[in-house]
Amino acid sequence: MTAPQAMPTVAIIGAGMAGLSCASLLVERGWHVTLFDKARRAGGRMASRRLETAHGTASFDFGAQYFTVRDAGFAAEVARWAEAGIASRWPDAREDAWIGVPTMNTVMQALSAPHDVHFSHHVSGVARENGRWRLLGEGMPAQHFDAAVLALPAEQAAPILALHDFELARTALFARSQPCWTGMFAFDTPLTHHHHTVRDHGIVAWAARNSAKPGRAGPESWVVQASPQWSAAHLERTPDEIAPLLLTALGEATGGTTPAPLAHSIHRWRYALSAGTGLGCLWNETQQIGACGDWLLGPRVECAWVSGRTLAKRMLGEAREAA
Repeated sequence: MTAPQAMPTVAIIGAGMAGLSCASLLVERGWHVTLFDKARRAGGRMASRRLETAHGTASFDFGAQYFTVRDAGFAAEVARWAEAGIASRWPDAREDAWIGVPTMNTVMQALSAPHDVHFSHHVSGVARENGRWRLLGEGMPAQHFDAAVLALPAEQAAPILALHDFELARTALFARSQPCWTGMFAFDTPLTHHHHTVRDHGIVAWAARNSAKPGRAGPESWVVQASPQWSAAHLERTPDEIAPLLLTALGEATGGTTPAPLAHSIHRWRYALSAGTGLGCLWNETQQIGACGDWLLGPRVECAWVSGRTLAKRMLGEAREAA
């Protein structure tokens, strides 16, 4: 009797939406998947943060503010999240907006829970040895993998791909992302603004009363995201320099001055918004290396999920339409 063939092993670098989407389908088909992420927990751009204040814990979704649903497969996935109570509609943003509950990151925690994820692992590259892949970086396992997936921003994927497939690397090199400075501010009293969101006012591309989102609690909390142009012009300034500028901009956008915050935090997203290549994913079948991420489709949470799923289908031999 012939022994059953061992299922492939895969290393996915990046435990954001794209990486977890790819992993979920591969694991469903019986593949052995290990994910590695430099962060302390899953999240990527669906990141959330808590700040302790004298008025309780303030919560902030400081990456993706909401997501929309167009793809049928993603719609089914979001329906499962809603049934599980970890996603809800948020009509204050737009009629078809969805958010994670009680934070955007809740969805990512649920998606990562069933998987073998190694957090706080910074993968600096991959090496091809005897037809398999070994991860490079401090604390990396000695294990070799049959396939390697880069679920990273284009700017981080490009130098790794360049050593193994220049055509894939060139695609990543031309997929540039725009930055975004993001401010998180908690206040002891509500700001006198009649709406929970603000769009395109001065340097503010987006601001939202995070504490007004469904399932949220705690003091008055606002997230402020600067425009890509302004963020790029001030990219190398320090968070301490950026904080008062975003606070002033929030006051101007909400029609008055803002009180001194109870607490605040500033985050610089170097790779916030991608234009999208329209390719879906990248895959070299001969070397068994590929990439997925929203930068291969467009700057939406859904695009990241679809890209990861598309790559998994390519790896499984179920789809050939992506480049």
